[in-house]
Amino acid sequence: MSREKITAGLVQQANSGSQPENRNRLAAKIAECAQKGAELVVLQELHDSLYFCQTEDVVQFGLAEPIPGEATRFYGQLAKEHHVVLVASLFEKRAPGLYHNTAVVFDSDGSIAGKYRKMHIPDDPAYYEKFYFTPGDLGFMPVETSLGKLGVLVCWDQWFPEAARLMAMAGAEVLIYPTAIGWESSDSPEEKNRQLNAWMTIQRSHSIANGIPVIAVNRTGLEPDPSGITNGIEFWGNSFVSGQQGELLFLASAEKEETAVVEIDLAQTAKVRKWWPFFRDRRIDAYQDLLLRYRDNS
Repeated sequence: MSREKITAGLVQQANSGSQPENRNRLAAKIAECAQKGAELVVLQELHDSLYFCQTEDVVQFGLAEPIPGEATRFYGQLAKEHHVVLVASLFEKRAPGLYHNTAVVFDSDGSIAGKYRKMHIPDDPAYYEKFYFTPGDLGFMPVETSLGKLGVLVCWDQWFPEAARLMAMAGAEVLIYPTAIGWESSDSPEEKNRQLNAWMTIQRSHSIANGIPVIAVNRTGLEPDPSGITNGIEFWGNSFVSGQQGELLFLASAEKEETAVVEIDLAQTAKVRKWWPFFRDRRIDAYQDLLLRYRDNS
């Protein structure tokens, strides 16, 4: 364990269609978190733009940038200026016709400590990500930073316990999920509540099953559907931090932009894993069928 405690800053923001405006506002909020003592700052998924995946439009590929590139220079400078480890979420242009949804981790000196390419890519109404993103090929490996090993995953990855487990098995000290998820306006209040509760419950369960904290940072605000087919996505905010036993250490509101600075006790991991030794009791000799798409017993 690299540190006994870390202080994490979360930035929950509503975005506009102006990249410079989004970046400038994020820069101010990163500075605010740093002034409040944050050593680590986590931004939401695809924070430089509107969530363009509501439609399939080749024009949107123009938003993608190489890594390293202009975006990484901008965020690297912010990390260095404020001496924070920064988790950013970018639309990566790897090569012509090859794009990824990529989280980039900057160390406190502004250097790129590592990156993670989103592995699980959704293709649902209003979330047409398979049109834009090639599935990641870097595996589930934590990024080593001056604060410790960060298990960075992205949005849809948060629904898969296998991803969280593999990150934890590789030594991640905290799981981090930049996120863009919300409601469709036609959903009933009851259905909205079920979706939000499911989203929080699955991620808090990753804390419990692996004995490590989780940081999830979502966007907020209504973003219209450019096609007009739906009424757009109302991003539900509710960014949160959970501790090693799933306890909520912080919970943001649904509708408001927020920054928060939360102290996380990493030393609690060793204590909890002694009480609940899930890693000891895993039956790795009996899990071969996890490599199957589905087990048909008919």
